Amino acid sequence: MAEGSNGNINSEIYKKIPSIKFTKLFINGDFVDSVSGKTFDTINPGTEEVIAKIAEGDKEDVDLAVKAAREAFDHGSWPRMPGCERGKIMNKFADLIDENLEELAALETIDAGKVFSFETDVDIPDVSKELRYFAGAADKIHGRTLKLSRQFQGYTLLEPIGVVGLIIPWNFPSGMFILKCAPALAAGCTMVIKPAEQAPLSALYLAHLAKLAGIPNGVVNVVTGFGHTAGSAVASHMDINSVSFTGSTEVGRLIMHAAANSNLKTVSLELGGKSPLLIFNDANVDEAADLALFGSLANKGEICVCTSRVFVQEGIYDELVIKLVEKAKTWVVGDPFDPKTQQGPQVDKKQYERILSYIDHGKREGASLLVGGRPCGDKGYYIEPTIFENVKDDMLIAKDEIFGPVMALMKFKTTEEVITRANATTYGLAAGIITNDLNIANRVSRSIKAGVIWINCYHNFDSGCPVGGYKMSGFGKDHGVEALEKYLQTKAVVTPIYDSPWL
Repeated sequence: MAEGSNGNINSEIYKKIPSIKFTKLFINGDFVDSVSGKTFDTINPGTEEVIAKIAEGDKEDVDLAVKAAREAFDHGSWPRMPGCERGKIMNKFADLIDENLEELAALETIDAGKVFSFETDVDIPDVSKELRYFAGAADKIHGRTLKLSRQFQGYTLLEPIGVVGLIIPWNFPSGMFILKCAPALAAGCTMVIKPAEQAPLSALYLAHLAKLAGIPNGVVNVVTGFGHTAGSAVASHMDINSVSFTGSTEVGRLIMHAAANSNLKTVSLELGGKSPLLIFNDANVDEAADLALFGSLANKGEICVCTSRVFVQEGIYDELVIKLVEKAKTWVVGDPFDPKTQQGPQVDKKQYERILSYIDHGKREGASLLVGGRPCGDKGYYIEPTIFENVKDDMLIAKDEIFGPVMALMKFKTTEEVITRANATTYGLAAGIITNDLNIANRVSRSIKAGVIWINCYHNFDSGCPVGGYKMSGFGKDHGVEALEKYLQTKAVVTPIYDSPWL
């Protein structure tokens, strides 16, 4: 692979990075210190240097944030505001995100190792689009009239569920903040947001923009801190009505336990994945290689729907392997501020070491390393794009979610075989199919047990398209009108009718 300027920040772009103003908890419209006064370091994964000290929230801080959110829900204006008015404020929030696009992109780059050009061109623009989508939905939330069998009339109301806890991951800090915040705002909920400790800066900046947009105090609260303390307090809080979490399956289990052991709050989980990409003999080999690499290496492989299992039909397998290796060798890893860079550093040292450990497992278990497999550069958490072949379905690199730039290549003969093998996983988040045969596309898309299937494309997320898991990849949807459901509850209202001329 081509190696960029690891650890050497592009000075001209670096000048655009805003001073780190927001490092405290955001509760009831103000930035405040944690009750304990404790802080933790957030680290630049490209340089391994401390960016800032962030307030370390704990149970007491979550209690204060929930109290503010409860007051805003029970007595404040947000849930009582007409949906069109909530939509206006949400659109203003989106305007401010657009106006501060480069600042947000820079924060994501220094805090999470994300490629600056991708942030400015794709990620941050998508954040404001998501907000605008749900701003448009805010005045279209309604129940329905019921046809009852006796002399009664009935209708349903869709009511905001109340105070929600939103626990977001580090791989798309701004994207995940808005992915959960936007439908909750549209529904009329108030919220306590717990961002990942690895990348908290974007959430605090977005909280600042939310206040500037006119979102009332107490509606959006952000408590930075660690999962086992602040996150656990959110999941187990008796006055939070619902919790939505994106992250690992292991932590998802803990959140379900905490919800069950507290107030039986509703839970929505978007968890791990081991998504298969199925490439059939009739595929264009060059295009298939590009999609396979993009599916596996986008965002450094730190994406839940990453195509870490690539199944290739035997008729084009050898040709495709040659193409993949050629293209992987030109993949540019380095300074995420460099416009030529395609892959920045992994989010932190723990994740970096975890990925390298899986690469070692692959070698020991007998998979053939075609390219990559090593750390990259002298400073920062960079890893070469890595491709294994001769991977067996029972190897760790074929079963576990690695969350890094590692592709496992496997050969198949028949459609029946590859459907069985693709489904032989505890996960079911996403899958990809590359074929020009409509019959194959239809059959396989109906056969794969996953929440979203991309045909001849990949990572094509859209505000209007719901995404969520099957099996141990969780339940509940993000994106689309379906995302509103977890922030609403249905109430039926029935009254008798007398002397009606019809029923």
